[in-house]
Amino acid sequence: MDATSFPHVIPPEMPQYGQANHIFQLMQSMLEQLLIHQPQDPIPFMIQHLHLDSDDVPKIVILGPPASGKTTIGWVLDGLPESREQVLMMQTLGLAPRHVIVLNAPDMVLIERNLGKRIDPQTGEIYHTTFDWPPEPETQNRLVIPEGISELETARKLLEYHRNVIRILPSYPGILKAISADQPCVDIFYQALTYVQTHHRSNAPFTPRVLLCGPLGSGKSLQAALLAQKYGLVNVCCGQLLKEAVADKSKHGEVIRPFFEKHMAVPDSIIMKILTQRLDRQDSVQRGWVLHGFPRDLDQAQMLDSLGYSPNRVFFLNVPLDSVMERLTLRRTDPVTGERYHLMHKPPPTLEIQERLLQNPRDSEERVKLKMDLFYRNAAELEQFYGQAVTVNGDQDPYTVFEYIESGIINPLPKKVP
Repeated sequence: MDATSFPHVIPPEMPQYGQANHIFQLMQSMLEQLLIHQPQDPIPFMIQHLHLDSDDVPKIVILGPPASGKTTIGWVLDGLPESREQVLMMQTLGLAPRHVIVLNAPDMVLIERNLGKRIDPQTGEIYHTTFDWPPEPETQNRLVIPEGISELETARKLLEYHRNVIRILPSYPGILKAISADQPCVDIFYQALTYVQTHHRSNAPFTPRVLLCGPLGSGKSLQAALLAQKYGLVNVCCGQLLKEAVADKSKHGEVIRPFFEKHMAVPDSIIMKILTQRLDRQDSVQRGWVLHGFPRDLDQAQMLDSLGYSPNRVFFLNVPLDSVMERLTLRRTDPVTGERYHLMHKPPPTLEIQERLLQNPRDSEERVKLKMDLFYRNAAELEQFYGQAVTVNGDQDPYTVFEYIESGIINPLPKKVP
């Protein structure tokens, strides 16, 4: 931040850095620990907290009734907390799990499963008459029935569990995962592992940097305009920026003009100079932006990312070729009034107007098919590069499409767990 200027100007790199390094979550965690422990000297305490509080350390709680299959694997609290009071005690001590798994199964299944337990008095190993019977006759002969697993005792423990768990679960909103325990152990394990490795949603504030990808005719311009209007984002159309540079006769515009006149593609290096100038302006940094028309391939996406302009919301508008052909090849323009029509959705009001309508050469069937083929040739690499991109069905009412995109912007993105 420039301390010599007023009002203070936030560097464009600041929001990206804060989001990429989870600064909000870090500050939130430090504040929680300060409120819990209230140290006399907060600075050394916070330094120690920064060293200890790492996302690399798993903090998992597994809850479940008796015989539901809870096991202790690594840093896992098995069966704790057992009551609301224990939850509050853990929270007072600053013991906050990042994942809570609750195993559920019908009571009759759990009672039957519990009745089959056997224990080896010499080794302490637990076996089961149905699921895990030892192959050695010597081990089989010395197995005994453990105490406290009768049908009546198991039913009593289940009743106590059900009374307590309904008061425990509300303490872990947003991090709770219920898994059926009435299935093979391997399936339960992999469901739990998948959940632990899944992303948690982050509530950190962010400045929207939205990228809309899709073939021509997919509605990117309309969706960008709707987003800009509702959320105050800067509408950045790459093609429009190039046209404005030429119209303004700027230094970059004079370089672009020959490419326009010869209907040639403008080099990426020139496009990036125009684009970065717009994205660096203060309104883009403060309000956020919605970009469309760029990048069109993997090289352009990597170039955009390397310069620090990576989007935090990416949407692919998926529209089939037939729908695009219908949208574009039936467009016409009245050369007299400049009014635009569509032969199916907005036909001209009179025969006289219809007879003088013209089609833009870029809307010809051959040109449209060529551009569609070019887009989908690069789309797979773009989707892979933007791993958290959301694919939206663009072949529906524009305002329905907007609702899908809007929900993807309002909802926070998941935070990656190593």
